[in-house]
Amino acid sequence: MRPLAAILALPILEIALFVTIGGAIGLLATLLIIFGTAALGVFLLRRQGVEMQAALQMPRRMDPLALMADGAAVSLAAALLILPGFFTDTVGLLLLIPPVRRALIRRLGRNVQVRSTTWRGPVRDDAPIEADYHEVEPVRDPLAPPSQPPGSSGWTRH
Repeated sequence: MRPLAAILALPILEIALFVTIGGAIGLLATLLIIFGTAALGVFLLRRQGVEMQAALQMPRRMDPLALMADGAAVSLAAALLILPGFFTDTVGLLLLIPPVRRALIRRLGRNVQVRSTTWRGPVRDDAPIEADYHEVEPVRDPLAPPSQPPGSSGWTRH
């Protein structure tokens, strides 16, 4: 029941903040803040994808789960910045502060159990792959005209 209440309360909170803050700073400033934080969120989300890909390809002795957790927190912050609203923008901006992000990861990490991790290194492309196979004859479509060869759909003609 708690998650449902939170989901229903978030739009009410955001509307109340829009009215209160918008009345204090004006419509133009409110729209500039909302669109500015959305643009910042899009920028961060794009940059985070590129940085995560580069970081995971570099050989490191660092735990990849910590790197991925940090990247997920920054991606969540970017998504919250994209959503229109002052509350989600505030939470997103807080997640961009490294000590806050690390504290959240530590707090959530207490509930995570890693059973086993292995790293085998890169897969060799020249290793033989053993397999068994059998040929399957194409099934003739009973609705196809008799002039078409089996397996021809009639949609393309070469």
